Amino acid sequence: MTIADIKKLIANDESRVLELKKSTGELVKAMQTLCAFLNSDGGWLFFGITPKLEILGQNVTDNTQREIAHEITKIEPAIKLPLEIVEVPERPGNFVIGIHVEAAKFGDAPYTYDGRAYYKVESTTVQMPRAMFEERLRRSNPTRFAWESQTPDSLRLEDLDERQIRNTVTYGINKGRMPASSASEDTMTLLDKFAMVENGKIKNAAAALFTKRPQDYPQFLLRMARFRGTEKRDFIDNMRVNGNFFELLDAGLAFLFKHLNQSGVVKGLRREEQLEIPFEALREALTNALCHRQLDSPSGSVGIAVFDDRVEIENAGHLPNELTVETIKLPHRSYPQNPIIANALYMTAYLESWGTGVSRMVDACKDAGVPEPTYGTDGLFVWITFKRPDLDTNLDTNLDTNLDTNLDTNSDTNTPLNITDKSNTSHNQHINSDTYSVSNLDTNLDTNSDGRLLLSDRQKEVLRYCIFPRSSKEILEHIGVISHQKNRERFINTLVDAGLLDRTQPDSPNSPNQRYVVKRK
Repeated sequence: MTIADIKKLIANDESRVLELKKSTGELVKAMQTLCAFLNSDGGWLFFGITPKLEILGQNVTDNTQREIAHEITKIEPAIKLPLEIVEVPERPGNFVIGIHVEAAKFGDAPYTYDGRAYYKVESTTVQMPRAMFEERLRRSNPTRFAWESQTPDSLRLEDLDERQIRNTVTYGINKGRMPASSASEDTMTLLDKFAMVENGKIKNAAAALFTKRPQDYPQFLLRMARFRGTEKRDFIDNMRVNGNFFELLDAGLAFLFKHLNQSGVVKGLRREEQLEIPFEALREALTNALCHRQLDSPSGSVGIAVFDDRVEIENAGHLPNELTVETIKLPHRSYPQNPIIANALYMTAYLESWGTGVSRMVDACKDAGVPEPTYGTDGLFVWITFKRPDLDTNLDTNLDTNLDTNLDTNSDTNTPLNITDKSNTSHNQHINSDTYSVSNLDTNLDTNSDGRLLLSDRQKEVLRYCIFPRSSKEILEHIGVISHQKNRERFINTLVDAGLLDRTQPDSPNSPNQRYVVKRK
């Protein structure tokens, strides 16, 4: 290195990667900056140059070099940093001392100087916050520092649901993932097989899977919402559940069943109900989110958002360094965020290994004829998006297909409805020619001057929504009205009386299991 090289390096003043000290009299602050460089983007530290870019140099003796070397030994982990010593031509006997360090890499242990960690905020050296320091420690040695590996004194066997542990082990045995002898082993032995015990103490991983006290862990949270439309504005349904892994998995799948459409497919002599998005794909996505979430943060929850056009499942955390949102669908190895939990779920057949989960979700969607899922991340959360089939966005097409009707909207935002279906004999007494005779029709629906029925926008939305069976509560929540008898009469019963909606249990009108569906052609 020459003075010319130094002048090029300092041409743009001090910065995030350049620090200037007048002399080694500022050695302590200089070492703090060196530590910050090691934890940030690297950089150059020079002694003998003022912050005003004056190259003065200083006297450099063997003792000067020993002092610098001694202070460098206070940096941990230990690192060897050679010195660049360059004489200043204009000031014979005076030298500039330069020290260069490389940028930190993801997964490097955080460096400390004299027991404290520092990092760079623009051109300023500041002490590293504890949360950042701990996060970098975990990244540097996930097995040792991960939350799931910790053994808190407060966690005891009686805090765990032993029945759930036994049921899970039995499932693993039935799937051939665990030996049959596991059924007769005591609970601590089973936890030890899951690598959830260390020196007689139970690890946090066991709490994540089996705790009976989820209230002690704010991150054991599942947020669920059904939004009206395609943005996070108006709620149709909003729930929050605290629980262990299995409780949250059950709650999440139940919520998805509640708010996604189902259709019947006849296979042999059986009729099977299928979700509009394959159940196997949704279950895999939710399992992955619950397994791979960031558990060390109290805000490390999982979320399910159902919109009119899509379903999003998100978890706190980040993608592994080896993967991006573009490459995650390609064949890859498994990089679990919480390897102890992931291994236990693999042993009990709740999770697959070898990174095959994403490809199986993609295949399930392809087999069902729906778009394959997509991934997104912002560094704090990872989410997977499933596009919902476009079942009911075209009102005329859907109603023409399912109701055999012709809709025309008038200026009053009500729709005259021409009923031409005479096949339902239970309503034959209401039919006069090709329209309902208003005088004989037992309904509260409005009519126009031609005697044709008029539907309000909300009544029209009920017909659109009930392509699949819906409960009265779901219907009224969907159109944004309070669930009480008056609204049931106005928005549901009148459509039933008009022959536009069918009850799934016509012989038991007041059944708690009653559902309503658009009358099929």
